Amino acid sequence: MPTFLSELSTLLGERYLLRQPADTAPYSLDWRQRYQGKPLAVALPGSVEQVAALVKLCQRHQVAIVPQGGNTSTCGAATPDDSGQQLIVCLRRLQQIRQLDAANHTLTVEAGATLLEVQQAAQAAGYLFPLSLASEGSCQIGGNLSTNAGGVAVLRYGTMRELTLGLEVVLPNGEILHALSGLRKDTTGLDLKQLFIGAEGQLGLITAATLKLFALPSAHATALLGVNDMDAAINCLNGLRQAFGERLSSFEVISHSCQQVITRHRPGQLPFTAPWLLLIELADSGNNILLNEQLVNWLARQNNILDGVIAQSEAERRKLWQLREEISELQKQDGPSIKHDIAVPTSALPAFVRDCAAALQAAFPSVRIVAFGHAGDGNLHYNVSFTRPGNTQLFDDENTVNELVYEQVYRVGGTLAAEHGIGQLKRHWLERYKDPQALTLMRLVKQAWDPQGLMNPGKWLSSHPLGKEDLGFCANTRSLPPQG
Repeated sequence: MPTFLSELSTLLGERYLLRQPADTAPYSLDWRQRYQGKPLAVALPGSVEQVAALVKLCQRHQVAIVPQGGNTSTCGAATPDDSGQQLIVCLRRLQQIRQLDAANHTLTVEAGATLLEVQQAAQAAGYLFPLSLASEGSCQIGGNLSTNAGGVAVLRYGTMRELTLGLEVVLPNGEILHALSGLRKDTTGLDLKQLFIGAEGQLGLITAATLKLFALPSAHATALLGVNDMDAAINCLNGLRQAFGERLSSFEVISHSCQQVITRHRPGQLPFTAPWLLLIELADSGNNILLNEQLVNWLARQNNILDGVIAQSEAERRKLWQLREEISELQKQDGPSIKHDIAVPTSALPAFVRDCAAALQAAFPSVRIVAFGHAGDGNLHYNVSFTRPGNTQLFDDENTVNELVYEQVYRVGGTLAAEHGIGQLKRHWLERYKDPQALTLMRLVKQAWDPQGLMNPGKWLSSHPLGKEDLGFCANTRSLPPQG
């Protein structure tokens, strides 16, 4: 590899090629500290042209690329293996806002910008970019796209698929796909950008995106409510949808065991507890007083709300959201857990919550289930710990726990990956639960665009080679030609 590294250093500049273990260490360990890799080096290109040249260089030398954004992946998608042969490519230097087209309600931004920077740029121009995540200060737009990030406002605005109009992508052959369209209607063939969103860097390196902007709400009504069970939560969700329509932007749930974690690490912060807490938010034009009055009037007609508090100021609103956003970090302090980022139809959430808990408790009587998340779109972060007293054997039970959880998820028509992706953590489960024809089609796309398997190997499909039978109906297709 000396020749490759020498050429790469010349391309990027020595300061932008990290080789020493002390320099590469922050990039080599995932956020959960579960996956530890050993990269060949960490490359920090400063332009799309450098990214393209870098990819061509990797192709010539047969060096695998592991794309990495803010390194907030929970599934090991951005972590290299321990071979010392994979190059981490971090795009944090590509962080410019290239264009904000106010009249078209679009913003074009490079992939290395953090989500918070994009939110702030939109807000400074009087607009809203609605994707909102707990990690928004560190996660990057490229990573948000690569995992089809969702967050707390999907109920109203959708995931990154719905928020993205165009992409700029460096393909595995080093060529650049120029598709930074700001169009909302375009029927000139396939919508190719959708292949890269959610692909976890397996089909190319996203270097920029054109994103939708929305009117900035001037009024919010935010409430924390207590209910007895998930049936009551979903009844409340449906009632809010009927009463407020698209003004309902967020509907989060927090289980009682999750509340206990919050109280343990942030004592006195929860105003009350209940079997389930609902954090809801309405957003609209106009003023807070009218929107709050409408919410109060609606709540007065409900008979399944145990308790509740409505934020009376922006400070109180932020305090309620801070409690929700800190859950993942607080649970991390509380010890390890077997994490699930699952989604089911909202109508199936009560049955899933009830039946999955029963199955886990039958297998592990001491189990603790910390569930919270975006119930408005059916997405729960369903985390399991204390399968045995003292938690000392937790990950020995991981396979059994996952099987119990995923069987319940798919029994009600759900998915094992809602917004965190597959990465290294779930690839064998993807093979088990994904429709075989869908897997074959995804492999065909991977084979056609990255025949050498150099883009993020070891994640989801790259570990599953195609057989001749898979290639039978496309025998005349050709892979992307090598460049350089």
